[in-house]
Amino acid sequence: MKTLLTFLMLTLGVRAADDRVANFSYGTPGQENYEEFSFWVKNNRLAEIQYVYGKDRKTLRLRYLKQDKRHFQVRFPNQLVLLLSPQGNQLRVYDLKGKYAAKTFSWHYEGPVDGVGTFCQACAEDETEAMQLLRQYYFKP
Repeated sequence: MKTLLTFLMLTLGVRAADDRVANFSYGTPGQENYEEFSFWVKNNRLAEIQYVYGKDRKTLRLRYLKQDKRHFQVRFPNQLVLLLSPQGNQLRVYDLKGKYAAKTFSWHYEGPVDGVGTFCQACAEDETEAMQLLRQYYFKP
């Protein structure tokens, strides 16, 4: 039994180390104006992009389109295309058609607050690590 537990702990630990996510948000969680992007990297490869919005935290999967060293693009299910550009350790989000008001998103902490909550092993630990993850996998030089 002890061997099985050790094996499971080691296996799960290795898997979690391969999965990383950088979360950036705008607004206040639980409010209508809240928006969050989660950029996943799995097995050292670009994986999925999730967009969460609103008071009820509705979730959409976005499609990664193209990139250059200044920005990359994502497409929503309704075909809206947004451009995302780094600004220091923040993320500027905008479109070229004026359908989306430009906003600056900041790194979003996922984890315990004052000892309450669950630790997110896959989450970038700070704004610098989050932006490094984006620059390495989502922005191409």
